Amino acid sequence: MKKTTPLYEGKAKILWETDSSDHMIQAFKNDATAFDGTKHEVVEEKGILNNKISSHLFGLLEDEGIRTHFVETISENEMVVLRLDMLKVEVVIRNVAAGSLVRRLGVKEGTRFDPPIVEFYLKDDVLHDPILSEEHVRALDLATPEQVDTMKREALAVNVVLSNFLSQRGIDLVDFKLEFGTKNGELILGDEISPDTCRFHDSSTGEIMDKDRFRQDLGGFMEAYHEVLNRVSS
Repeated sequence: MKKTTPLYEGKAKILWETDSSDHMIQAFKNDATAFDGTKHEVVEEKGILNNKISSHLFGLLEDEGIRTHFVETISENEMVVLRLDMLKVEVVIRNVAAGSLVRRLGVKEGTRFDPPIVEFYLKDDVLHDPILSEEHVRALDLATPEQVDTMKREALAVNVVLSNFLSQRGIDLVDFKLEFGTKNGELILGDEISPDTCRFHDSSTGEIMDKDRFRQDLGGFMEAYHEVLNRVSS
């Protein structure tokens, strides 16, 4: 499969057209960003680590019957993915209070939610990805009611699979973001699953093992990503 022209470049990835109408190549960049891109650094190996972690976790989900856009890894920082028509909605699953939810609602950080909280956000950097109700999603014609129900169901299924898998490897899945797209009418999980899009904490120590190390200037940013890869690939 040949890479042809870049279709889209985001803060962390580039999507390339290929000589196959059904497939694209997703290339992970070494750019680390936070706060809507106002904080930015180029960090060696970041793209490689996110590609490898995402490949492992997508493979795990596929084995558990959850359809994803992942096809195969073709280089250290590239994977072949299905070409999807992406919805402009992000789905966030929160198992433990952290980040924006703590600031927004005043919930004590570390509070566990049972059942998990499901949130929707508009995928729009200019508007800073505002939170949406299901009624907003329908009113803005971002997804059908059936797609909303499917996204919730699939996201919660992903949460069960990932939480159990990671727990066995000493990682707590605090929260994570998913993106979905459609192909021939089927809703399919896209984007990535990595420390860029998930909050991972060490189960024993509570140590942060994700992009919050970069956001909060904690140091040990890539060391944490290496540790996540070591655990998910073991």
